[in-house]
Parts: sequence; structure tokens; C-alpha cells
Amino acid sequence: MNEAREGGDCERAVAAQGEVWWGHRLAGAPVVEPGDAVVEACHRLERAASRLAAGRSGSIEDLERGFDILAGVLNKPGNEQTVRTVLDTFLDGLPTKDSCDTADIAEWLRGRESTQDVLDRSATAATRMEPAALVGCGDDLMDEDDWQQARAHYQHLLDEYPDDARTDQARSGVKKADLAIELGKVRDLVEDTTGASTGYCDTPAKYSGALPYRKGFNRAMFLGDTEYTDQLPSDWRTGDPAKAALVVCADTAKNGAAVETCHYENDLSEYLTHEVTFYKVKIPLKVYELRTGKRVDPREVQISGGSCPSVLHYEYYGTYDYGPGSEEFVSTSKSDVRDAFWPVVKR
Repeated sequence: MNEAREGGDCERAVAAQGEVWWGHRLAGAPVVEPGDAVVEACHRLERAASRLAAGRSGSIEDLERGFDILAGVLNKPGNEQTVRTVLDTFLDGLPTKDSCDTADIAEWLRGRESTQDVLDRSATAATRMEPAALVGCGDDLMDEDDWQQARAHYQHLLDEYPDDARTDQARSGVKKADLAIELGKVRDLVEDTTGASTGYCDTPAKYSGALPYRKGFNRAMFLGDTEYTDQLPSDWRTGDPAKAALVVCADTAKNGAAVETCHYENDLSEYLTHEVTFYKVKIPLKVYELRTGKRVDPREVQISGGSCPSVLHYEYYGTYDYGPGSEEFVSTSKSDVRDAFWPVVKR
């Protein structure tokens, strides 16, 4: 039995104790008890092995419990080799097929407080497998759009293993994760935008991977009041920040420059005239360079159009017609709107 235990073979040690018969037990404790203690230790090691096997699926609780049992068995003299056998079997099963599980296991093993015994061998194994697991887990998390956690794994490799051969992969992963995080934030802000003072228009954010804001034409996302911007050519507009260089937030139209004042007679009373001034359509703007999130000019556009039509159509409510209002927008066409917004998208 002692030979089996010293060789790390619990199965053989237990089998040897099983050969103890009633005569040995009649002889007394000095003969039997040491063997029974070995059997009990081996049974505890079986439980430890079971816990460690469960720990390979990423269960840190099982991992902790398994090592606690190993430490308890190791405290009894003569059990070092059987503990080593169980530990080696566990370590030989690493890395697992799941990179994230392996990364979690490696982090725990490496962070385990040293006990100056055979269990410390696990830290060496963790250092050997952790870099590959961190990069693999980061890649898996990127595929699942979990960009924050992916970035954390890439950065962990750079912090803990700066000389590892995978650092270039990790730096590339950090960059990709940062861009994905920025793009996700921009998309969330855009989705929350209901006007020129909400969402992205209120809290602009950069997307470093956006198209550059350059000389010539720049495609834009148009947010806010879209009464006029919806009339712009479709190739000027995009709903995807990954395809835009600008974000243009349009506020509600206001009176711009006065164009012309005309007088109109009411059909119901030829002696009653109405003075109406026509104004360009002024659209207050917040224009942002998406790559930096910084505001750029212009701060407004004014849309030209026709004024003083021969017949002025208007609506009134109630029973009495008081005539048209004294202020009217000019009559705009799509080409008028396009001409007004061209300086916004052309740098």
C-alpha cells in the first residue's frame, strides 16, 4: 500500500487496503488504521478530482473547492504524490476548448496565493496557457458583440504579458474593440434622438472609424426636424453612422431674411387688404464631424423660394375669416432645399 501511495497510485493503494481481512483488524489499530487513513485520503482526492473536472467548465467555485480538498489532503504526511497525480490530471486537461473558460481558470490559478508546495505548479501552467486564452476569448467576445469584455481581455494580455508573441494581435483587438464601442455609443445616441436638442444632437460623440470630413462632398446623417432634409437627394443621406462623415441636426424652421412684402385683397371684402411679408426658411443647425464629435459650420441655412403669389391660399378656423397671417415662408422646391444645404455637405 505504501509503495502505491508513494507512486501516486490511489487506485492500487485502495485495492491493497481491501485485502486487509478480519484477522488483521483483530490484531488492532496499529495494523489497520494507517491503511484506512490512506483510503480516506484517496476518497477525498476522488472528490477533489470531480470538483476540478467541473472547474474546467469555468466554475471558479468548483475550482476553489477542489484545491481546498487537495490542500487538506496534502497536510497529512505521505500524500504528496497522490495529490500530484490528481493535480497533473487536471492540468493535463487544460486548455479547454472554450477560450473564455480557460482564461478564467488561468486567471484564478495565477492569482492563487502561493503555498510553497506541489500545488504551486498550477501557476506555471496558468502562465503558459493564459496568453492564447486571452486572445482567443477576446476574439470570441468580439463575435458576440461584447466589445467591453473583449477589450478587457486583450488589454489584460498587454498588461500582464508585454513580451508575448501575441501582443500585436492584442493591440489590434483593442483598436477594433474601441471602434466598436464608439460606434455602438453613437448608434445608441442616434436612436435616442427625437429632436435637435436630444440624443446625439445634445451629446455628440466621436466615432474614430467614420469617413474623413474632407474637401469635396461628405455624406451625412440628418437628424432632428426632417421636414426639409427629407427632400435632399438620397445619396446625400444615410442612416448608418459607419457610412457618414457628418451628423447634421436640423431644428424647427424659423423666419429667415425678409424677401418681399405684398398686399392681398380678401374675396369677401374688396376694401379689406392684408399685408404679408415673405421670409426665407431659416433652419438652425448643429453640424458635427463624426470622426471627432466636434461641431463645425454652418450654424444655419436659409432656403430661398418664390414669394408674392398672385393668389395666396391659407386656412382659417372658426366662423370668421380674418385673412392670412402677416408672415409667410417663401414657397420652396427640392432644388431650393438642395442649393441651401449644399454648403453643409461640401467642404
